[in-house]
Amino acid sequence: MSEGPVPLDAAWLRAHPLPVHGDGDKNERGRVLLVGGSARVPGGVRLTAEAAFQSGAGKVQLAVPDMLAIPLGVLLPEAGMFALPTDEAGEIAGTGPVEELLDHCDCLAIGPAMGSADVAGRILDAILPRANACSVILDAAAVAAGHDRLPLLRRMAGRLILTPHAGEMAALTGKDRDVVTQDRTRILVQLAQDLGAVVILKGPTTMLAGPGGDTALYGGGGAGLATGGSGDVLTGIIAGLSARGLGDWEAACWGVWLHGEAGRRLSERHGPMGFLARQLPAEIPSLMRGF
Repeated sequence: MSEGPVPLDAAWLRAHPLPVHGDGDKNERGRVLLVGGSARVPGGVRLTAEAAFQSGAGKVQLAVPDMLAIPLGVLLPEAGMFALPTDEAGEIAGTGPVEELLDHCDCLAIGPAMGSADVAGRILDAILPRANACSVILDAAAVAAGHDRLPLLRRMAGRLILTPHAGEMAALTGKDRDVVTQDRTRILVQLAQDLGAVVILKGPTTMLAGPGGDTALYGGGGAGLATGGSGDVLTGIIAGLSARGLGDWEAACWGVWLHGEAGRRLSERHGPMGFLARQLPAEIPSLMRGF
């Protein structure tokens, strides 16, 4: 256990290097499976997928509402698409081929661009018991859905990453948002230890906690990162790094740093606010090149 939060800086990054890949094929860099999307936010999972690719993942597969599969496939010709049944609200209504894909998945991300915690909860019930080997990232609605499924999340101990902001953390823990904000270190560490998970509490200063009590801080991204789709990008970065072979703690810390530094670079070039989440992924390869 660390004595206090470790700053995510150049010294930390050099002490925890990225995987080195040889001249093998794309399977060497791992497979990411994304389950998410909705009619209300039809392009959100595109951000997650692009971030996973730009973080170095070899393959990215998307399981999305059927109405989105073809448009996203055209926008993302590098990715595999799997159409899922959709309900009247434009949310995923069944997991379809996802269960078969789990056996060939290195990192599973659930929740990006989903609008309903109830729907996300049903997906967790169907998929998590069958996700026996891969790392799992829960984002957005899937985090909130965890409140009623804590025993299920505990079964994922050692390979679970959660990415809530303060509101989602409040929904997950059942605590008031102000309490989460004011007592974030204690609540974050307690949750990470209870679930055996890496938990990232996003905010102006992002804090991470691991199951062993380790904590880390990053505060350099700037106000421009508080924009629609930014969290979808962060999930994709972490998923790509996890698929490449980084451990959950290292993937989460590297992901937070890369996401923040991408925001910092854009703010320096364009101004502190007004850049778009879809501009973030293109910054990632050159940021990784320095390490």
